[in-house]
Amino acid sequence: MNTKVLVAPSPHVHSGDTIQKNMYGVVFAMLPALVFSFVYFGMGAIIVTLTAVASCYLFEYTIQKYLLKGEPTINDGSALITGMLLAFNVPANLPIWIIIIGALVAIGIGKMTFGGLGNNVFNPALVGRVFLLISFPVQMTSWPKPLGFSTSYFDAETAATPLALIKEGLKKGEALSSLMPHVPSNMDMFLGNMGGSMGEIAGAALILGLFYMLAKKIISWHIPITILATVAIFSGILHLANPEAYAGPMFQLLSGGLLLGAIFMATDYVTSPMSNKGMIIYGIGIGFLTVIIRAFGAYPEGVSFAILIMNAFVPLINAYIKPKRFGEKRK
Repeated sequence: MNTKVLVAPSPHVHSGDTIQKNMYGVVFAMLPALVFSFVYFGMGAIIVTLTAVASCYLFEYTIQKYLLKGEPTINDGSALITGMLLAFNVPANLPIWIIIIGALVAIGIGKMTFGGLGNNVFNPALVGRVFLLISFPVQMTSWPKPLGFSTSYFDAETAATPLALIKEGLKKGEALSSLMPHVPSNMDMFLGNMGGSMGEIAGAALILGLFYMLAKKIISWHIPITILATVAIFSGILHLANPEAYAGPMFQLLSGGLLLGAIFMATDYVTSPMSNKGMIIYGIGIGFLTVIIRAFGAYPEGVSFAILIMNAFVPLINAYIKPKRFGEKRK
């Protein structure tokens, strides 16, 4: 009998997926939103995206090569995703030097400080975004109007986001019913006709990216759907309790960076739970915190802070809710 039996550790069945394949799958899913941002913001969107992506590549290569003395892994696609997400989270007229600082913080602090891809606790792009928001609040809240290629990068016409309009009006004692006529309609927000970041104004394109990733099984439905459902439920409860103080569920779902965060940032493999039950708990936490921060916090938006807070709970969720071992009997 000449047949050789090879004994090897699990897993014994491979799907053919690789880190690089999945990363570039996410990049492909982001392309519709990227195209929307180029159409709406013109040269500003192009400059911001190229600067963010190039800076992330440069800092990751430099840190890995010369500080960590390791082999650079910039071809795995993670630096590209971080750069694109960072660009999606900032105004399309943000000065180049601020974008570079954001990329340095995202890669240097958010990613490489923890040991690189697979070891970071927090989403790197969000670390960079929150750092810039706290450090440069004026520049990070001066949103250009989506005027297409007629938009000037150096002298763009700015407009408040729908969330900021509502927040400022309520602070002045105005009723929500008097503010809503001055806010873009649900269809305008869905199609991007409003002030905001490159990733905020492309709701339709972001949802298209979600469908692609679900179809390709790059992500599962648990996190994005749970976040959106939680925001809809809790914002609906607040709206029913006081319709003159709290906007309804559809406004909350389509405004701000909720779709971007739920679809592309909360679903990050490294910083999200491993089990389906854990993902649902994680999604509920993000959705609940987003509504709380938007309704009662100082900032009009709360998605970034909510995701980072729940990122910190992921190790605890993974320790408490573990997936079934292969061959383990169900209780």
